[in-house]
Amino acid sequence: MAGIEERSVHLPEEQAAFIDRLVASGAYASASEVVRAGLRALEERDAAVEHWLREEVAPVYDATRDEPARSLPIDTVFDRLRARHAKRPKAQE
Repeated sequence: MAGIEERSVHLPEEQAAFIDRLVASGAYASASEVVRAGLRALEERDAAVEHWLREEVAPVYDATRDEPARSLPIDTVFDRLRARHAKRPKAQE
């Protein structure tokens, strides 16, 4: 691990208690380990979102911009969604 920097953070009671429970359970050796794991998860999520935007969203946007006929008017989309939703079974009450 690279050099360690000390930081001071302020957390709501619920988050502090969550960290304490994770440490008490033995899942993590310290609050610092919990925070590092949380930051790693955020980094992974951000990388996944960036990948999705670059690899899936941007190409569709570019294709639609270059060929607008590929897209549907918003009213058509919502009409189809409403019709699909109306066909779903009603929840038991």
